[in-house]
Parts: sequence; C-alpha cells; structure tokens
Amino acid sequence: MKQSLLSAARLALVLLAPLFLLSCASVTPREGYFFVGGRYVDTPAGPLMERQMYVEFRLPAQVKQPYPIVMVHGAAQTGTNFTGTPDGRKGWAEYFVEQGYAVYVVDQPARGRSAYRETLAPVTRFSAAQLERRFTAHEKFNLWPQAKLHTQWPGEGPGKGQRGDPVFDQFYASQVQYIGANAVAEQLNRDAVAALLDKIGPAIVMTHSQSGAFGWVTADARPKLVKAIIAAEPSGPPFFNTVFGDVPARPWGITETPMTYDPPVSDPSQLVVVQQAAADGPNLARCKLQDEPARRLATLQGIPVLILVTESSYHAVYDHCTSKYLTQAGVPNTFVRLEDVGLRGNGHMLMIEKNNLEIADFIAQWTAKNVR
Repeated sequence: MKQSLLSAARLALVLLAPLFLLSCASVTPREGYFFVGGRYVDTPAGPLMERQMYVEFRLPAQVKQPYPIVMVHGAAQTGTNFTGTPDGRKGWAEYFVEQGYAVYVVDQPARGRSAYRETLAPVTRFSAAQLERRFTAHEKFNLWPQAKLHTQWPGEGPGKGQRGDPVFDQFYASQVQYIGANAVAEQLNRDAVAALLDKIGPAIVMTHSQSGAFGWVTADARPKLVKAIIAAEPSGPPFFNTVFGDVPARPWGITETPMTYDPPVSDPSQLVVVQQAAADGPNLARCKLQDEPARRLATLQGIPVLILVTESSYHAVYDHCTSKYLTQAGVPNTFVRLEDVGLRGNGHMLMIEKNNLEIADFIAQWTAKNVR
C-alpha cells in the first residue's frame, strides 16, 4: 500500500509539473512537454486516441509576466516556427522566455507530434513552388502588388528563398501534411487550445495565418481565459478569399464555424453581408462587412486584440478587412502595418525572417501596454 501511494504521488507531480513551475519562481529555466485533449475511439485494431495536442513548455528562471503566451502555428507548419529559424537564429519562444514569459508552443491536433488519424479528414501539403511564390521569394513572381517589397527572407545570393538554397531547403524540410478542411481544423483546435487553457489558466493566445481563426473560436469558447489575442496575419478576409481566387469562405465572418453573436445567429445566412463600394486605398481589397445595424461578437469584447500585417505579404491586401469587421462587431483592436512602425520588407513568415526579434520586441511592447 505504501509503495502504491508513493507511485501515485510521483505520477501526480509529473502531471502537475507545468502548473507548479508556472506558479512558482523557479531557480533555473525549465522546458518539457505534455499532451492535452484527446479521446479514445474504438477501431478494428483496438482503442486508439485522436484529437490530442502536443504542447512544449518553456519556463524562465523567474516568471515575470502575469500571463503565459500560447503560440499556435499556421497551415503546413508545426511549433518549430516559434522555436527557431531555418538559418539557426533565435526564435520567438526563446525571446519571450527571456522577457519573463512562460511559453507554450503547440503542434496542432492531427499535425506534427500530435498524431493524425485518417478518419478525421484528408490531409494535403504545400509544394515547394507554392512556398516560393507565397512565402519566401514572392518578390521574384509579383503575384500581388506588394510582393516586390520583400527583403527580409534570410539567405544570400540569386537563389535566396528558392529550392537549392540551404535556408529554403531547411524551411521546406519542416513542412508537413495538414488537414485542408478549415472547419474541421477549427473544431479540433478550438477544443484542444481550450483544454490547454483549462489546464494552465489564463493566457495570451498568439496565432498566425490559418490559426488566426482558432484564436477567435477559442476566445469565444473561453473568454475569461483568453487575456489577449496576438494575430499575425490571421486567416481572412471576412466572408471570402482573394488574391489567389475570389471565392466564398468564412461564412461566420472571421471563421468557418459558429461564433456567438448578439443578436444571436443560428445560421450564417442571417449575417447580411455588404461589400465596400470602393477600397480603402490603392492595392487593397474591397472589404465585405455586415450591413448595419451589425450584430456584435459579444464574447470577444474586452479582450485586447493586436493584428499585425507585413509590408510585402499577400495579407497586406486584405488584413485591414478583418480589423474593420471586428471593430464593426464591437471588438476594439489594434491594427498595425509593420512598415508604419519602421519594420519593413517582411513577408508572411515574419516570425522566422531576418528581423524576427525586432518584431517580437514590438509585440512585447504592445503587450506590456495593453494586457493587464
């Protein structure tokens, strides 16, 4: 009996270690991992677990910030976007730990170290050519007006950002299969990130690209546990895709799946959509917004929101529409074009580009002023 009790106590300490370390000022930095969410399902091969999410934690020697940061990567990526760069420089996770934040970096459910199960949804991959044109060397293809302004991808020489360049090859080696059905991905990540917040407590949620929608649905599900949303080039614009084809998308405005509106919305067709007669400026998309009076995103109100868009990304064409939509729906937010604060030449993968730590410093300054 004594041995059983001792074993149970040891197990409890292992499971509670991340929470214990976060609540105490530890004398040395700590890092490790755990999983959240997940459920067993019966299969012909026996019980299997699905929907679980891998979480890597990094804790500073002394936690100086009141809330940890949860970093959620975008499509085809994993948590490596935040833990380093393809040319070996410091990543955002290490930077924010140095600022006194506890940091939790995830691999989305069914992605990377979070096991995929084929019955969830089909998976797809980015080709190397897609990444060259959209992320790493878009200045050479000019598929949108701002593309030519890209200067911050790491590397040297005429082949920078393309196949055969060592930095690009490292980046492409990190790309993985991902669930292409955004509605499925939103549901999986809403539940998994909510489970993480239930475990660690209130936190700042940082999203990028595809995961931008996950920040909104998580805050809708756990508004008291999301203390801020930092959305780096979040999925958008509201109600449609553009640049690579104008097609309907995000029928709930900023998401594929239901959000809480006031007055309530039981079907997205109840959101009356109107498009701007004229764009807000040259080389910008005409936003689609709600017809007035607009319904409110009540659960997101009061949560500080920072939306970042870079100078040369295809998101420069339309991320202002997400900001306008949130404002119209009663959610104040800070919308920042990085070139307006002296951070020029970035593309979509801003967290791994040459000036990534300057961008991280800007985020830290905003957080210090706006998250209380």
